[in-house]
Amino acid sequence: MRCHEVDYEIIGHGIQMVEIELDPGETVIAEAGAMNFMEAGISFDTKMGDGSAVDQNFFSKLWNAGKRMITGESVFMTHFSNSGQGKQRVGLSAPYPGTVVPIDMASIGEEVICQKDAFLCAALGTHINIAFNKRLGAGFFGGEGFILQKLEGDGMAFVHAGGTVIEKRLNNETIRLDTGCLVAFSKGIDYDIQLTRGLKSMFFGGEGMFLATLSGTGTVWIQSLPFSRMAERIVQHAPNIGGREKGED
Repeated sequence: MRCHEVDYEIIGHGIQMVEIELDPGETVIAEAGAMNFMEAGISFDTKMGDGSAVDQNFFSKLWNAGKRMITGESVFMTHFSNSGQGKQRVGLSAPYPGTVVPIDMASIGEEVICQKDAFLCAALGTHINIAFNKRLGAGFFGGEGFILQKLEGDGMAFVHAGGTVIEKRLNNETIRLDTGCLVAFSKGIDYDIQLTRGLKSMFFGGEGMFLATLSGTGTVWIQSLPFSRMAERIVQHAPNIGGREKGED
């Protein structure tokens, strides 16, 4: 199934949203709860699965929904369709502050692997599946685990990330990064986890015991502020719940 052709505009800077413009009959699929607004001609329906295979039977849809549960995502996805006249728009955003990354799937080999909570929305026809990392090191020490999301299709897909996003193009090269800073990578990139060298660096360097290593030819997207890191800092500096500061009456 070929993906629907959708137009879009990224709105904002530090806290972004994406506005999708749909022609009559076009549809965009999104994670549940991502919608900000929709114009009068937009109708939406909650369905089991991404709708990429129209001939799937109930049990196939149930199996795909079960695989989505493994990644911690909702079994259902929301389908926004233009059922009116003329162009209609729907606005979608991530559940936390950050950057929306548009990915033209046709230009990168029609496949991208992303962290399990990075997918935001995509043109109808995009197949969303899970990808098991074959290497045990990446599975046990990869921060986000060995289950990643695989997006397949020839249309536009949108992922979200925390902070600023850097797009790195590798040409038979290798890059290492904090495991939580990885957003996505294209086909042709090999993903592994390696132990940090040196005991001092491992225990006192503050960078963790493991680093993600990506090698090959393709594109890698890196986020500056993973949500897990931001949440950890908030918890560390939050006042004790139920306690009182000195000097309070």
